[in-house]
Amino acid sequence: MTESTENMSNSGRFRLPFLFSGQAQKEFFINEALAKIDCLLHPVIGGILSAPPAQADDGDTWLVGPAPTGEWAGQDDSLAVYHAGTWQFIPPRFGLRVFDAGSNQPMHYTTSWTTAQAPQAPQSGANADIELRQAFTELIEGLKTLGIFGVT
Repeated sequence: MTESTENMSNSGRFRLPFLFSGQAQKEFFINEALAKIDCLLHPVIGGILSAPPAQADDGDTWLVGPAPTGEWAGQDDSLAVYHAGTWQFIPPRFGLRVFDAGSNQPMHYTTSWTTAQAPQAPQSGANADIELRQAFTELIEGLKTLGIFGVT
């Protein structure tokens, strides 16, 4: 049986905390939700790491890579957000997009994180038409990877 909205304590997609009547320390729950929302609105990551960086500032966000260690153990593919001296983790949802400032390109999550790869530029010569067709095909596949074109 599903819970009614009144009895739920978190939102369905990103587990943002809800307030309830008579709740003490509401500011704690509001601040937690705002920190997650701040990360998820136009998300930018510093790159992909499998362990926390030595230094982090509030708001710094990283994508947790494979086989994470330390505080990040068990958080594969999550967004790690540094807030108020601790790491918070946001598991990705289908369709989430982030911009990777480290590689200067967007990333897209479906069942795993993907990025588009630039196609090889066609060379001149007898095979230019074949190479151009191949480059165009690779370009379309890259746009599909980013979710710009629907996957057929």
